[in-house]
Amino acid sequence: MNSLAPLFEVTLAQDAVDLRAAQRLRYEVFVRELGGDGALVDHDAGLERDRFDEVSDHLILRDISRPRQDGVVGVYRLMDDAAARRAGGFYSEQEYDLSPLLSGGRRLLELGRSCVHPDYRGGTAMYHLWQGLAEYIEDNGIEVLFGVASFHGTDLKALEMPLSLLHHNHLAPPELRVRSRLFEAMDLVPKPQIDRLAAMQATPALIKAYLRLGGVVGEGAFVDHAFNTTDVCLLVDTARMSTRQKALYSRPGRF
Repeated sequence: MNSLAPLFEVTLAQDAVDLRAAQRLRYEVFVRELGGDGALVDHDAGLERDRFDEVSDHLILRDISRPRQDGVVGVYRLMDDAAARRAGGFYSEQEYDLSPLLSGGRRLLELGRSCVHPDYRGGTAMYHLWQGLAEYIEDNGIEVLFGVASFHGTDLKALEMPLSLLHHNHLAPPELRVRSRLFEAMDLVPKPQIDRLAAMQATPALIKAYLRLGGVVGEGAFVDHAFNTTDVCLLVDTARMSTRQKALYSRPGRF
């Protein structure tokens, strides 16, 4: 990591150079670190990409104290209704039946491919990304955020505590309750038998962050063998967020 303190800048990707930098970071995290793969992943160039990239916006966090080619240290892929129409659907529709969302008439934003460079985890990098996301949400009148979030691995038995906690304590209301297309039940442990501490320790930081924002989950998990993950669909209704919850990701700060 650069010995200088990071100087963060959050922008939308402006050109092919920015997009390739985002895809390069995604490759380092999702392929090299987590063992994922996909039909359009370019192993020779070290790019994690798919068909949704060209129609989406890409929020990028850059440490401008580093050279441009390796300065992108965090990314979010943002896909609204118009982008989904161009792509023939949202990415999440490959895994979840989104009928409750699509029939609700509200402004949707799918969040995907979120990752932060390992050297920048545990600091303020994610908060800078979220501040940029908050600005995007406000500018575009977004009402519902959603997207798949992942547990590493595909062994449901090993994930029974966190999945059960999500099902029993954070299941989406009917109007937001999307359902896994390859349904894997999440109520694997009766609620009184859940070890909450163990469940939360086994839950990825990003999922816990969405829960702090008032996030809820769809019904059923989806096992993604290509990416070596077990996915849940997370949803956040911005109208239901409290002032305290909004402050968690939208507190002012210099990018």
